[in-house]
Amino acid sequence: MATLDRVQTDHYLIPLPRALEDSMHGTMTVFEVVTARVTDSDGATGVGYTFTCGVNGGAIADILAREMTPMVLGRDPAMIEAIWKDLWWAFHYGGRGGPTALALSALDMALWDLKAVKAGLPLYQLLGGYDPKVPCYAGGIDLDLTPSELVDQTHENIANGHRAIKMKVGRDLLREDVAKIVAMRDAFGPDLPLMVDANMKYTVDAAVRAARAFREFDLVWFEEPIPPEDPAGHRRILTEGGIPIASGENLRSLWEFRTAIEGGVTFPEPDVTNCGGVTPFMKIARLAEAFHLPVTSHGAHDITVHLLAACPNRSYLEAHGFGLDNYVETPLAITEGHAIARDVPGHGVAFDWDKLERVRA
Repeated sequence: MATLDRVQTDHYLIPLPRALEDSMHGTMTVFEVVTARVTDSDGATGVGYTFTCGVNGGAIADILAREMTPMVLGRDPAMIEAIWKDLWWAFHYGGRGGPTALALSALDMALWDLKAVKAGLPLYQLLGGYDPKVPCYAGGIDLDLTPSELVDQTHENIANGHRAIKMKVGRDLLREDVAKIVAMRDAFGPDLPLMVDANMKYTVDAAVRAARAFREFDLVWFEEPIPPEDPAGHRRILTEGGIPIASGENLRSLWEFRTAIEGGVTFPEPDVTNCGGVTPFMKIARLAEAFHLPVTSHGAHDITVHLLAACPNRSYLEAHGFGLDNYVETPLAITEGHAIARDVPGHGVAFDWDKLERVRA
């Protein structure tokens, strides 16, 4: 039996090509990446990571390196459920959610990568396998763009293989959001799958008003109209606003997703880098399936393509604005609106560690 010999934690600050803005997180010029590299006694390795919008990465890296690593060294890395449960409850009282969940996510992802590598299987096949070709959308962080700039960005995304688009809403004047949606429909017609994302901007009343204003444009979903802790509010927005609701990127556990689904979220949207990792992500997807709901995703598209490729109820993979294309050997391939899970052992995301070294935090 191989044992876990080493966990290496690293913390990086990735500069964005241009400043990005949404309704609540403000202007972002960098994002943080915290990586976990696990090595077992056979010399096999697995890689995981998590990210932030630019702050708190130091806490995540410290929890992973100083607190979690001593608890897992010497254990059988194939026993992922046991490791996950032990870490979850060890940290539950002092750190349920927040940076603890992000640290656990990176470690869990690395363990699954290691397991798939040793099995000689792509991660999506190890997780059950459904279809490596996953519908995908371009997730823009573009609240600051004018209607014409948004249209230009969308032309570029379509040229790069996308066939579905998510745009930000949540400007102070609702009519400005509506004008941008009108510009998108005028430029690309009624059949382009189009989502809007408010990043928790609204009160419930304001979200109902916005949903009614958006309803005529046949949107796929209205994402995060309010903070995720208000299931009754989501139910009201769904029933009174008349647009499907996506939410979950700020939820941190399987149990929180159960509450969200029962509260009216129709597109559960876990993020593998902050919900606790691959282990709970797949349980959230199965939970959604039990409610006859499609599951979508947030962030970390290079990894998440494998998870949705193992889900018969997957909807869209988000190709996120925080991309790692410049720091991985083989960026995610997107063709005719689909992302392809790579047919190599593990998740296949090979970081350029030398290049990352230049942006070490």
